[in-house]
Amino acid sequence: MTEKATLRAIAQLVPQGARVLDLGCGDGTLLAYLQAERGCSGYGIEYDDENVLACVRRGVNVLQLNLEDGLAIFDDNSFDVVLQIDTLQHLRNAEVMLRETARIGRQGIVAFPNFAHWPNRLSVLLGRMPVTRRLPYQWYDTPNIRVGTFKDFEVLALKNQLNILDAFGLQGGDVRRFAPNALASTAVFHFEHA
Repeated sequence: MTEKATLRAIAQLVPQGARVLDLGCGDGTLLAYLQAERGCSGYGIEYDDENVLACVRRGVNVLQLNLEDGLAIFDDNSFDVVLQIDTLQHLRNAEVMLRETARIGRQGIVAFPNFAHWPNRLSVLLGRMPVTRRLPYQWYDTPNIRVGTFKDFEVLALKNQLNILDAFGLQGGDVRRFAPNALASTAVFHFEHA
């Protein structure tokens, strides 16, 4: 999910000059973009060796940690913004990590594949798990251990006392504010602890 339009849409939620922690930062593309375009600083957290090396080559500060082990090394409000872009659906402890995001960041931004997007619904209606550009894996080899929808996250945010500052869908890099649960392949939420 590193298209330029998608990077810009998410980056617009991050205040200029913010101190950022990017959980599951991959190859560091987003954090490098935030450094160059928004004057941000901070760290990425990544587990994969190749991605850690890619971050270093990009000039992104990265810590090699397994998110499943938690974030106890960080104090409350250590960062202005904590990002979880395409990370939440890979975690066994997704709700715990969401609470940790709200604890260590003044604000959080989460983005994940929206399983309620209409092509996914159609595929399930026809009896098959979806395979799309946003969910490109067969059901038996997907790295995603859970699926969620735009509406599911709204409920989870309320349960965990998160105040949603902004929420929208992304479809092909375009922001979708009308019916994002059905019309967007990616759900994006910007929140703070209530």
